[in-house]
Amino acid sequence: MNPTASEEATLHYGDGEFAVLRPGRFVRCAVTGQPVPLETLRYWSAERQEPYAGPKEAIERMVAPA
Repeated sequence: MNPTASEEATLHYGDGEFAVLRPGRFVRCAVTGQPVPLETLRYWSAERQEPYAGPKEAIERMVAPA
């Protein structure tokens, strides 16, 4: 089954890499909610198991209380 552009992926975030648990084209930024295409995903937290749209969102989440 080929994921379509509207399908959100489910990932497991590790240190420096992620594993696809459910195929899709994008994940949603944990801070902004905006879709992040998998091919551009570079920022996430393995500890919190959540993706970020970019470095600004990653830093914002890291300094915010859990």
